[in-house]
Amino acid sequence: MAKKTVIIGAGYTGLAAASMLAARGRDVTVVEKNNDPGGRGRGWNTKGFMFDMGPSWYLMPEVFESFFAKLGKKREDYYKLSRLPTYYQVFFGDGTRVQITDNLEQTRQVFESLEPGGAAKLDRYLAAAKYKYDTAIGEFLYRDYGSVFDFFNKKLVVEGLKLDVFTSLDKFVQREFSDVRARQLLEYAMVFLGSSPSNAPALYSLMSHVDLNLGVWFPEGGMVSIVLGMEKLARELGVRIEYNAPVVKILTKNGKAIGVETPKGRFDADEVLVTADYAHAELDLLSEPDRSYSRRYWEKATVAPGMLLAYLGTKKKVPGLEHHNLYFSANWNRHFDTIFKKPSWPADPCFYASVISKTESTVAPADGENIFLLVPTAPGLDDTDEAREALFDVAAGKLESLIGASIRDDLVVKRLFSHRDFSQDYNAWQGTALGLSHTLAQTAVLRPARRSKKVAGLWYAGQYTHPGVGVPMTLIAAELAVGAITVGD
Repeated sequence: MAKKTVIIGAGYTGLAAASMLAARGRDVTVVEKNNDPGGRGRGWNTKGFMFDMGPSWYLMPEVFESFFAKLGKKREDYYKLSRLPTYYQVFFGDGTRVQITDNLEQTRQVFESLEPGGAAKLDRYLAAAKYKYDTAIGEFLYRDYGSVFDFFNKKLVVEGLKLDVFTSLDKFVQREFSDVRARQLLEYAMVFLGSSPSNAPALYSLMSHVDLNLGVWFPEGGMVSIVLGMEKLARELGVRIEYNAPVVKILTKNGKAIGVETPKGRFDADEVLVTADYAHAELDLLSEPDRSYSRRYWEKATVAPGMLLAYLGTKKKVPGLEHHNLYFSANWNRHFDTIFKKPSWPADPCFYASVISKTESTVAPADGENIFLLVPTAPGLDDTDEAREALFDVAAGKLESLIGASIRDDLVVKRLFSHRDFSQDYNAWQGTALGLSHTLAQTAVLRPARRSKKVAGLWYAGQYTHPGVGVPMTLIAAELAVGAITVGD
């Protein structure tokens, strides 16, 4: 008989792992807390608007293509994809506004306008970023590390020096670029990876290759179409998915995982794969002797930012905005300090605004606009109605001043989503939106382990494990977990 696998969580990682395990002959059941798929990547529909509730950037398209191809499928049979002509628009604190497009020569001229020789500097920077990306894909991201010795070997030390693993991104970028705006363009992605430029390894300069060279894409129907396509694929492969089935306990016997308990009943298994929040699984679903990591471990870990998210639907079109928009205050270090050094609600926040109705007409009424506003914050803040409303007003007011148009006066939908919602809906540790930061001390084998140290047949995958935060990374994490689970088959 086929081995039974229970997967906790129907997000990107859970759905990807379910399909891969089913394709390898496993009898797979996915149990999901919420009533729809996607986890942080689910959608929300109201009053003719469809909001992507979480991830909004489609990057590293080859990772998605690889996932479907390894299952003998074509991505385009599950969702359509197009490349954005304008990748993103950036508003700087000094009043400068630039657009980064699919025309690399135009992007070179943007950097040239920011500082003398900026175009040539960008050429050198992107060449190094491509080398790091190709090396990371070929050598590190898809590699399963069994121990710290597998990671800190001679090859990594040699390559690590070339890849600038032991230098912070901020220091690395400052060596090449003097203009703060140029540096912000090359460092902003760290926020979406749960880190600040000052504590992230310079290896992550590879992200500039990801967006400037590989491009920014968008799936027809919104990011949730990826989730729905992956759910369809999983069901085609025979995966059973139980919604509204929050796990209340991971069942173990004699040091072995034997299933999970939910309000819908017990689901027996030969192995359990957790793709839900790692800290929640350890601290809330396992008895203390079965935990690989103590509460103290999680309390000392560098947790990735929380987020104030605002889902906004307007009754009229909003000028001056592109599909992706970023605002960087002149001194963004003050905002980073409120996240990583002195946790507090930011007074002068940087923020991101996605307006997918600029690309996709079906996500808003014909005369309306679909706006997703994101402000990074420290995890673990006291998330009161007053605090979130105050921060929303600051960010929304600044956005209105940047474009010279009203947004708040024309709202027909407004929903704020922050720490307590992440904790309630996703059992997120300290209300984090992303998991653990990408610091050197939380990289590769130094991230929480894929295999339980205490319970046989208990596995973990997702944004907490290697390779980390971001939708493409969670797909790779799923593949690595499946490879480890089935190694003896």
